[in-house]
Parts: sequence; structure tokens; C-alpha cells
Amino acid sequence: TFSELDVERLIRFFTKTGEKVLDPFVGSGSTLIACANCERSGVGIELSEEWAEIARRRIEQEASGVLLTPVRQDVLVGDALETLKQMPDESVDFVVTSPPYWSILTKKAGLKVQAEREAKGLPTQYSQDRRDLGNVEDYEEFLELLTAVFAECGRVLRTGRYMAIVVSDFRHGPRFYLYHAHLAERIEAAGIPLRGVTVLAQDNKNLYPFGVPNQFVSNIHHQYILIFQRPK
Repeated sequence: TFSELDVERLIRFFTKTGEKVLDPFVGSGSTLIACANCERSGVGIELSEEWAEIARRRIEQEASGVLLTPVRQDVLVGDALETLKQMPDESVDFVVTSPPYWSILTKKAGLKVQAEREAKGLPTQYSQDRRDLGNVEDYEEFLELLTAVFAECGRVLRTGRYMAIVVSDFRHGPRFYLYHAHLAERIEAAGIPLRGVTVLAQDNKNLYPFGVPNQFVSNIHHQYILIFQRPK
């Protein structure tokens, strides 16, 4: 999950009570829990019925104290791009999400990320669904498909309102990928201007002596919050 508290800060900053928030990759439901805590309506899109049910259970269990407020938290099951196409223009007040990270969950066994997830009993592959962006092998194709989703998010976002995307750069094989920069460039090219970048520290992550003593391999203990605005 990504922290509900971090999402709450964004929701409270960019929206007012009763407004509507969209997460096109809602996963286990953190954004909708944050929406409930902030008294905002939320709609999340989730490809996997299994994860959608996890999100619904988490909302019921972790946001039960605020569910009597007149806001709704809806989890829609389906492909994000196709589901967004069914939503009307300018129908949400804010978009916030942490999108897929290409195919890094499918790294070979023994690498740090997979070893940590196995130790915690977490899945090492999100799904086998061919529509899952995490199963796209080509990085450029992955970025193209992801940008199409965010272009649709821009369409359903009200004029002048904001979209916040929480991403991290990563290593895959021998290459370091500037994921945040690659994604920002493509979303701007789709007509949604970048207004700023905030760095989100992840102080709870363990340090590892990668590459010692032969080469430099950095730990990655921060994410970027990319802030876009639908033009007026």
C-alpha cells in the first residue's frame, strides 16, 4: 500500500469537503480510505476482482468510523482505460494514484524486492491478466499505454483542477530508469501541463549495501509526486 496519510495530505490540499476524487489504479484501496477520512467521495478502478474485494474490505474495516458521512467510496472492476472512457467529461475534482511499475514485480527470484515480498507473504506478481500493465514486456509500450490512461483522467478531471501521480524511479537489469521523468514528459505531450514535483521521503525502508565494494548502486528511499493541472 501507499500511505493513507500521504494521500490525505494531497486530498485536503487540492479538494474541499464533499468533492470527488478518482484513483484509476486503486489497488488495495488506500486512496478511498483517505477519501473517507477526509469526507470526500471517491471512485477507484481496479482490474482484479480479488484486489477490488480487498479494497472493499479495507474500506469497511479501516474507515468504518467515518462511513456514516454522506460520501460514497466506489470500487469499479475493470480495465482502467476502458472504464474511464465510460465516465463523463469533467466529472471529478482531483485525481491521485500510484500507477503500475512496469514489470518490476516479476523480477527473478533472489532479487531484493522479490525476496522482501516473499518474506512478508506478499504476491510477487500482481496478476496474470494480459491487460495488466505490469505484464507489458516493452518499456516504451508500457509508457504509451499508461499515458493513454492519464490522458483519459485529464478528460474526466474538471477544468483547472489537479492530478497527483506518486512514482519512484527504479533499476531493472543493468539499467536505471528515470520513470518519473519519462512519465511526466509523455503526460505533458498529451496536453496536461506539469505544475511541479514534490519529493516524498520513505524513511521506513531498509538500507542495503548494493554493489559494495566494486561499484556504486544507490538505495531508492524516496518517491516523486508529479502535479499536473488540466488547462483552463
